[in-house]
This record gives sequence, C-alpha cells and structure tokens, in this order.
Amino acid sequence: MAVALDEMWGRVKNVCKQNGLLILSVLAVVIGCLLGFFLRGKQLSEQEVKYFQFPGELLMRMLKMLILPLVVSSLMSGLAALDAKCSSRLGIMTISYYLWTTFVAVVVGIVMVYIIHPGGAAQKEDSEDSKKPMTSSADALLDLIRNMFPANLVQATFQQYRTQRVPELIPKPTVAQLLDETTTRRVYIYGIQDDNGTDVQNFSLDLTPPPDVIMKTSPGTSEGMNVLGIVIFSATMGIMLGRMGPNGSALVNFCQSLNEAVLKIVAIVIWYFPFGIVFLVAGKILEMDDPSAMGKKLGFYAITVVMGLILHGLFILPAMYFFITKKSPIVYIRGILQALLISLATSSR
Repeated sequence: MAVALDEMWGRVKNVCKQNGLLILSVLAVVIGCLLGFFLRGKQLSEQEVKYFQFPGELLMRMLKMLILPLVVSSLMSGLAALDAKCSSRLGIMTISYYLWTTFVAVVVGIVMVYIIHPGGAAQKEDSEDSKKPMTSSADALLDLIRNMFPANLVQATFQQYRTQRVPELIPKPTVAQLLDETTTRRVYIYGIQDDNGTDVQNFSLDLTPPPDVIMKTSPGTSEGMNVLGIVIFSATMGIMLGRMGPNGSALVNFCQSLNEAVLKIVAIVIWYFPFGIVFLVAGKILEMDDPSAMGKKLGFYAITVVMGLILHGLFILPAMYFFITKKSPIVYIRGILQALLISLATSSR
C-alpha cells in the first residue's frame, strides 16, 4: 500500500513539474476572480483601480513587445534554412491541411453560434449603443487582402487598414420634388368651419422632406499591429534569403541570434504570467458595472467556445487523422500532449 502511494505521489510530482505553468495559470485566474469580487466591496476609486491593475498592464505590454521581434526573426530564420524544392510538397500538404481544417472549424463555429446564440439578448443593446464605424462583409474581406500587403511596414507595426462606413444624411426626394422640384410639403393641421360646414380658415405647416441616411465609405485605420502583413513580408523575405545563399547568410545569422535571444526573454516573461494575470483578472472585475450581467453574457460565449473546441478537437480532428492515416489518434495525442498544454497555458486569446 505504501509503495503504491509513493508511486502515485511520484506521478503527481512529475505531472506538477511538467505542467507547473499550466497549474499556476489556472490558480492565478481563480485567485484573481476571488480577489476582484472581494475588492468590489471596498469601493475603490477609479484611480486606485488603475494602480491595482499596473502589474497586469505590465504583462500585456511585455507580451505585445515580444510579438514583432519573435514573428519576424522566427519566420525569416526558419524559412531561410529550408530548401524550397525539397520542402515544396510538404508545404503544399501543410497549407492544404490548414485551409481544410480552418474551413471545418469555421463551419463548426457557425453551427454552434446558430444553436446557442451567445449574447443574443444583448445584441440589440450593443448595436444601438455602439458608436464604432460600421462595415460590411465585403469590406472586411477586402481589408483582409489589403492588410496582407501593407503600404508602410513601419505603420504596420502599430496600425492596420480598416474601411469605415460613416453615416451621411442626404435629403430624401419626395413626390413634390420629383414633379415640380419644390423642396417643401404643406400639411394641414386643422381647420375652422362655419355652421354650414364650409371651411373658413385652415392652418397649415410647411415641412421639409425627411432626410435619408446613406453609408459613405472612407479609408481609415484601427489600432493594433498588422500581424498578417508582417507575417507575409517576413515569410517572403525568409524565402528570398534562403535562395540568395552565402549573400544572405549575414542577415540569416542575425535573425537566428535574435530569435534565440527573444525566446530566452519569452521564457522569463512566461513565469511572470501567473503573477500578472491575478491583477489583470481582478482589475477587469473591478471595472465591471454589473458583474452578473457581464457574467451572463460571457457565460454563453464561454459555453459556445468550449463546446466548439471539444467538438472540433476531440472528435473531428481525431476522426480526420484516423481516416487519413488509418492509425489510432490516441497515440498521436499522447505524443503532442506536452506541446498542447504549453500552448494552452501561453495562449493570449
């Protein structure tokens, strides 16, 4: 019995050692929620809440700081080291698999949203209160393609292109305008009649034609790094450096050294993550006007996301792996379990 308990305790220690970051991250979220609800009763001022959020703000700033050098250095150094001819078949298969699984994930997401309707009760309220520029699906698709080819790489590090549809009031033509080009209408309010029912005097009011609202399209920008454009540029530059041979080795070596240095910094920042997430979560709870209403909105969203991930990750992808390779997906999942746990712990979504 003692041997079995020692063996079980040893396994628990190994799991905690291997997945210590994940465990600390989960505990940080729980502690942050408890601390946030506890401090709501203290009636902190807005300035005090800002001071309390400072460690969490540092975490987000550090993560954003590392995105650009990490993406650029890793893509340029990695693609420069590949042989384009030898890896072309593997690249085509990878892109095909990625596009197909992304398409399936989009379909799953649409189905889950159609079934659960997350935020449906607050959708009308949010759309009425929102003052953000509206956009259409066609504009969003064109903006996606535009962002793939940024006009200014420096601007792409902190802004991305976004088409805005600004409402503009245009006078709506009336029947009177179309017939005699008048710009007003006369509407009778009431009249005074004599004993015989004949109109003696009528009061009228001249009204201008009601305005009509049209959406005028105008170019604009939105805050946030244009990651897609930077990825396209870095990938293209990495492929070209690989084809240049010795002439591009200096820049490739620089990118490799930069990538190794950034990864060491990331390893340090990751261990700050549990500490920063406590203040980040607690600060967001302190900022909420009505935590119950916000929790209700986020609850349906969380259910939708979790159900979609379970359906896509535990059923659809393993089924695809089984039909393509004719092998058990459980063995494959065990082999990449550590990588999955690390990606879950470090995910910023």
